[in-house]
Amino acid sequence: MRFIFFTLLSFSFFSCTDDNDLIPNVYVNFNIQLSSAEFSNLQAVGNSEYVTGGVKGIILYRYDFDTFLAFDRACSFRPSIDCERVKIDNKTGTTLLTDSCCGSKFLITDGYPIEGSALLPLKRYNTSFDGENISVFN
Repeated sequence: MRFIFFTLLSFSFFSCTDDNDLIPNVYVNFNIQLSSAEFSNLQAVGNSEYVTGGVKGIILYRYDFDTFLAFDRACSFRPSIDCERVKIDNKTGTTLLTDSCCGSKFLITDGYPIEGSALLPLKRYNTSFDGENISVFN
């Protein structure tokens, strides 16, 4: 009986190697003035914009009048590979984010994958909006 226990324990020990390539945690804390000409695209609901920060950049999306979403551009499939970077899919009217390297597609409304190799959602950052300024932070 002990032999079986130790055999099962050793199998579980060796099968638990961590091969995950996760998006690293980085410090994010910045503000954007919505009235700035650089971000005028975000004044309309449904529009999005690239901003610097995060691991591979951030996509800001105006979900509704008061809500902004912020996703890291690092693809959740293999974020450590340089080409794994999502972009706004202009063919779909900015409703999808696409990684041309692995072919994964993500919904811009929640960051979850709907097609391709990625199984995990994109890293999402917290946002707040006071009517003039968008804060992005973690």
